[in-house]
Amino acid sequence: MRPGTDAKPGTDVELGRTVAALTADDLEPAGRRRLMGRLISDVRARDIGRLFRPKAALRWMTDMVADVAPHVPVRDRDTLRRHFPGMDDEELAERLIRNATRATAGVGAAGGGIASVEWVATPTLLSAPVLLASETVAVVAIEIKLIGELHEVYGQPITGGTPERAMKLIESWSGQRGVNPLIPGVGVATVLGTAARKDLQRTLLKRFGRNLTTLAPMLTGAAVASYLNRRATRVVGDKVREDLRKESAKRLSPAGRPALDG
Repeated sequence: MRPGTDAKPGTDVELGRTVAALTADDLEPAGRRRLMGRLISDVRARDIGRLFRPKAALRWMTDMVADVAPHVPVRDRDTLRRHFPGMDDEELAERLIRNATRATAGVGAAGGGIASVEWVATPTLLSAPVLLASETVAVVAIEIKLIGELHEVYGQPITGGTPERAMKLIESWSGQRGVNPLIPGVGVATVLGTAARKDLQRTLLKRFGRNLTTLAPMLTGAAVASYLNRRATRVVGDKVREDLRKESAKRLSPAGRPALDG
């Protein structure tokens, strides 16, 4: 599709744009609910039948994460400094993690709120798998953005072309660790055909299972999903930050440097 043309609902471009918008730090609750509604519509337009089979649903979400990852907007170090002036690296990292936890909590609240409406509407069973898949992919996108920006903060930007950077971020999210620069990047098709795909599916399954709580009746689903998303995103952010701290310490340590004569 040429730049400037309107993307059709349900296409990779439209999905990417919607998910990218959901990762914004300053998104208001009403805007997040509106975007979640759009994402759910886009997901439903793809192929709802596949979401009734657990294994097929997991493969579908894996492919969907790979589709939207290149669209996730990761700010570079200079942009982050402009957006959050006066902060040192640790303060900035903490702010990014906190903002991401608020964003994923907001997704849980929005998805849970939509689920509470669908719960008393007909046909509920047609909506539940789509709601779960949509919330899961939105949360993963927010956490992928967080990982990419934490790398920027600690002076370890993820390099390569857009597909290569996206796949490195997916691998990092799957293992909840910083990107290993010694592992060469590979293309989308290759990654999805290797053990990295299994890692992604395993992690998605855990997240998808946790999001089943969104189906609790009425607003309980929104509250529980919000809390669980916030907690899980904090874990991801803290793990990656600690990994990047260790790598930064290695780079700054005197080990390997010629000793000074006393």
